[in-house]
Amino acid sequence: MHAPPFRLARPGIDTSIGSAQRADPCCAPSKAQLADLKRRTRLAELDAHLHCSIIGTCLSTHELRKLVPKFTDLDRQRATDLEIHHTAVELAIEGGAGGKALQKALDERYAGALRLFDKAKDPDAVLALWKEALKSGDIPPAYWALMTHPQTTMSVRQSAFGDLHMLSHLVGAANRADIRRLVALEEDNATLRTKIDRQQSRLQEMSLQRDAAAQELETRAAHAKAQDAGTDDALRAEVHLLREALTARDKRLALHTNRREAAEQRVAAEQESARALRARLDEMDALVKTLQAEASALERTLQATAGDDPSGRSASLAILERMRIVYVGGRPGSNAAIRRIVESAGGEMAVHDGGIEDRKGLLAAALPGADIVVFPVDCIDHDSMNMLKRVCERGHIAWYPLRTASVASFVELIGRLNADAQTNTQSGGAPRFCLRHG
Repeated sequence: MHAPPFRLARPGIDTSIGSAQRADPCCAPSKAQLADLKRRTRLAELDAHLHCSIIGTCLSTHELRKLVPKFTDLDRQRATDLEIHHTAVELAIEGGAGGKALQKALDERYAGALRLFDKAKDPDAVLALWKEALKSGDIPPAYWALMTHPQTTMSVRQSAFGDLHMLSHLVGAANRADIRRLVALEEDNATLRTKIDRQQSRLQEMSLQRDAAAQELETRAAHAKAQDAGTDDALRAEVHLLREALTARDKRLALHTNRREAAEQRVAAEQESARALRARLDEMDALVKTLQAEASALERTLQATAGDDPSGRSASLAILERMRIVYVGGRPGSNAAIRRIVESAGGEMAVHDGGIEDRKGLLAAALPGADIVVFPVDCIDHDSMNMLKRVCERGHIAWYPLRTASVASFVELIGRLNADAQTNTQSGGAPRFCLRHG
């Protein structure tokens, strides 16, 4: 990045010794200008390109949803997260009462970080504190403190902005580290197995030696009984020596047995860890594929609704035409967007919040005449979901759970249903998907 995506809001005053010697006394900076250099930069004074990253990083959507409607005409309940974010950025750029409220909220929330950054007396010290915050993962407080610090320069802001942009790539690096660890664990597992095989071979060899020694002892004991009484003492001494040798072999055998059991326990632990990592990797792969499918379906729908499709409708949403959908649960913002998509495709959509404001008794009355029923599993209570399944089974109505309450999950489901219906139609048989029974 050769040029930063922003410019300095307040050009600094050159107060160096050299410039002071060259400047006339009448042009020297005043005390008010020098004091202005020591105060923190206000939110409205920052470049407009920075407001989006500051608002999105340092303030949550929940906080903005409570603060922004006080200064605008947005509906706190119906406005989408994107509308809330855009409006907050506009308030920050305008710098009025809304911008002051955002400034106050940020200062109060990150007062500790501001006090910490006040110790920095030059741009290098500010940048060093930012790097420490990156290592510890405490990004939002340090980002706000850096952007408003009086010693922050354009290069420092550019560096922080670039670091924040590159954080999204760390997820892929973490996944690659997990894969490398899995490979290392598998190699250690193979090494331990080889070691156990060698120990087992050694134990078998020692067991054979023990049996041979015992047999030899028995043979010699029998021979000793047949010997003359004069040789009885020598035979007893020899038997004693053999027994001592046998005891020593037993101790060695017990030691190797303990080592083998400890090695087996380590192998079992490493195998369990490897299975857990494989399961986690499979879950991550499945989640990535699901998110890719949802993103692809949402992109096709947005392209169609934006005017790329001459008819104004996406081919993947053709199944929605003359279809009545009952949507249970979800969030007000995403529900409104889903309703627009369904209605633009020629369908009809009824929404029930699952019992938050709408009575649960009205749920059964909303289902008759529905072609399908959908509900997000992350935004509906268990009681409403169980009752919904029972009513759908009694009425022979197809129901489909959504992974999340997002618009992408709904569009991906409709795209799959539409693809199944087209595949069955092209194969020459009756489509397996029924608009009423699924």
